[in-house]
Amino acid sequence: MIDPHIRMRHLRCFLETARLGSLSAAADTLNVSQPAASKTIKELEDILGVPLFDRSGRRLALTAAGKVFQQHAGAAMIDLQRAQDLVRDTPRAPSRLSVGALPTAATFLLPEAALKFRDSHPECLLRVTTGPNWMLLSQLREGAVDMVVGRMPPAGAVEGLSFRQLYSEKVVPVVRPDHPLVGRLWDLEEIGAYPLMLPPSGAVIAPSVRAYLHSIGLTNVTPAFENVSLAFGRRVVERSDVIWFISHGVVGAEIEAGTLAVLPLEGDLLGGPVGVSMREETQSSIEQRDFIAALLDTTKSHPTRQSREQFS
Repeated sequence: MIDPHIRMRHLRCFLETARLGSLSAAADTLNVSQPAASKTIKELEDILGVPLFDRSGRRLALTAAGKVFQQHAGAAMIDLQRAQDLVRDTPRAPSRLSVGALPTAATFLLPEAALKFRDSHPECLLRVTTGPNWMLLSQLREGAVDMVVGRMPPAGAVEGLSFRQLYSEKVVPVVRPDHPLVGRLWDLEEIGAYPLMLPPSGAVIAPSVRAYLHSIGLTNVTPAFENVSLAFGRRVVERSDVIWFISHGVVGAEIEAGTLAVLPLEGDLLGGPVGVSMREETQSSIEQRDFIAALLDTTKSHPTRQSREQFS
C-alpha cells in the first residue's frame, strides 16, 4: 500500500531533481524556492527511509535506491497522465515512438514487432531510423530516438545506457549457392583466396570478425568491400565469388529461401546478444513498454534466434 504521507509534490520535485541533477534547477522549473524544494526531497527521503541522492559532488547523483524509485515513480506518473488524458473530453494528441534499428534487427525482428505494436497502438506514429551503431547510439543519447534495437553496444559505448537482451545471434560467412567453396571440403585458409566483404569499423561485429580472421591466419586482410546493408551485400554476393561476413539476422530470409548459402565452419563463428538499448534515466512510456513487449513476443518466433544455452 502506498504510504499516505507521499504527495504529488514529492514525486514532481524528486523527478525534476533527478532529471536535472540540481535542486536549484528543479526549483526554477517547479516555480518554488530552493529551500522548499530541498525540504520536499528531505521529507520524501524520511518517508521512504533511504537517501535518494548522493550529495557529495557538485551535481546531485541518484543513489541505487534513487534509481529504482525514479524508474517506477516516473512510469507511474506517465501512466497517471495517460489516464487523465483518456477520461477527459479533449482529444489527445497522437503519440510518437522513435526507434533506431541496426541491420541485424531491421529485416525481420523490427518489422514483425512493429505490426504487432500497431494492432494495440493504432494512434501511435512509429518512426524507424536505420544506420550504423555509432550514429544511432549518438542519437539515443541526444534524445533523437527513444531506443535502439540491435547488437549490444561495445564496452566503450555503454555509459549512460541500459541494455536488455532479447536473444543471441551468430555471425556467418555467406556466399552465392554455386560458389566454388560450396559442396566440397575446403581449408579455412582458402577464404583468403576470395574477395571478402566485411563489416565496417563502426559496426558492432567488426572487431570480432577481424579477430576471427586473425585466428585462422588471415592477419592482414584487405577486404574488397565494407558493408552491412542487405540490399547492397545481397546483390554483390549473388553476382560474384565474394564471401560476406554478416549477422545471420540480416540475411536470414535469403538463407531460408536458398538465394544465399552459409559456408560451414567448425562451431559457431561469432555469437552475440541482440536486444534493446535505452537511456538509463528514461522514464518508460506505455508505448515504450508495449513495443518492448512486442519485440519479446516476436523473438519467440525469430528464425535466427538462438537459445542462451548455445553460448554458455
